[in-house]
Amino acid sequence: MTTDPSLQRILLVTGLSGAGKSTALQVLEDLGWETIDNFPVRLLGSMLGGDSDHPAPLAIGFDSRTRGFVPAETIELCEQLAKRSDVELTTMFIDCSAAELERRYNETRRPHPMARERPVAAGIKAERELLGPLRQWADIVLDTSDYTSGDLQQVVRERFGRSGGREMTITVSSFGFARGMPPLADLMFDMRFLDNPHWVPDLRDQTGLDRAVGEHIEGDPAFAPAFARISETLLELLPRYAAQDRSYLNIAFGCTGGRHRSVYSAEAAAEVLREAGFSPTVIHRNLGSRPADPLERG
Repeated sequence: MTTDPSLQRILLVTGLSGAGKSTALQVLEDLGWETIDNFPVRLLGSMLGGDSDHPAPLAIGFDSRTRGFVPAETIELCEQLAKRSDVELTTMFIDCSAAELERRYNETRRPHPMARERPVAAGIKAERELLGPLRQWADIVLDTSDYTSGDLQQVVRERFGRSGGREMTITVSSFGFARGMPPLADLMFDMRFLDNPHWVPDLRDQTGLDRAVGEHIEGDPAFAPAFARISETLLELLPRYAAQDRSYLNIAFGCTGGRHRSVYSAEAAAEVLREAGFSPTVIHRNLGSRPADPLERG
């Protein structure tokens, strides 16, 4: 992002309906951007050229529902604006797989804007074809097929919320490999080498937050030496990441189901970091998932 505060930063946010545009705009607003959704892009030029020496960054959302929306005309207008010496223009396209979009629409029972009386899948296909030129032209393409809402929020914060002098935000998370890889991990530790509490009947319905599960994990002779090396690695690397002006760092611990070994390890790692003076946030992605034998293969 620009370091010249006199330039008007403009971020055009578009993409497939249901992919996450509204979420991205909400995060940008929280980060101090002025945001407008479904704004006729043809009127954008009239909004520029204010008297402020330090204009607030502006994020504008538009998609197939925006009045007068024609992709080719939008691209032509944006190319003209990008030539201005007082503007820094970026375009972000938020994409998502058809299967995931269809699932989201079916879960929320919202009508797709281009489906009308047709199936949701037909509306998604028609919109993808309409927006194809914008996706190809965009500076940034985010595919949210495997993102939760929280994942998308983190990505937007990392890309557009950085500012010098801020303390690095550290997130320590747990997850289950059987339920999908986390899309945002900078450092990932696989804890599946440890004995799995899921196969202990008294521990199956408990989690890594429970004392008995923690004692079982610590009783594995492989845990102490491995976790000591992990702790040493984290304490060595985090100051180096901070020195590189990183605003966000995501540390993930994984096990098979995401309920026992990864949860305990993430909590233990967060405590190590707190003792070293850091302030990590802890997230357990799959803590509320049901224990399921077919998933637990390691």
